[in-house]
Amino acid sequence: MAERLVGRPAPDFSLETAHGDGSDFGRAALSDYKGKWLVLFFYPLDFTFVCPTEITALSDASAQFRDLKTEILGVSTDSKHSHRAWINTPVNDNGLGKLNFPLAADLTKSVARDYGVLIEEEGIALRGLFIIDPEGELKYQVVNHNDVGRSVEETLRVLQALQSGGLCPINWKPGDKTLVAK
Repeated sequence: MAERLVGRPAPDFSLETAHGDGSDFGRAALSDYKGKWLVLFFYPLDFTFVCPTEITALSDASAQFRDLKTEILGVSTDSKHSHRAWINTPVNDNGLGKLNFPLAADLTKSVARDYGVLIEEEGIALRGLFIIDPEGELKYQVVNHNDVGRSVEETLRVLQALQSGGLCPINWKPGDKTLVAK
């Protein structure tokens, strides 16, 4: 059975990245996000079919995440060079175009393994999405089969529910009442 991550400190990481604008390389570490919320998401491979729909949708919604004091970081087991090439490839040629967040390279596969999303026999990650709070505690995780994309709307809803500090019932949305523990 997999180790429980939610409610515990998020596994540490330090990864090389390709800047979202495709201009250069950098690094991203969990410590860089201290004091901020982080949506950390894993995807299987660059230059595939479902991945760009998710990545560009998250990029398009980045202002909504920023308004919630939340950063976004995408991770796959591809290299930073592959990420940069994909960002700099035109959308109509199966590229991403410019993004509003970096893509990180987990070449050793250690971070995907630490977050429990690595498919060992294939050397790629499942579609895992994690929300980490400003203190570094992992508050939410969802892992999908690689054939199914995730929902930006649901990610925003869960983030807002976590930030509300209340007990949020099913289908809770901002402005709805939270529950009172009795």
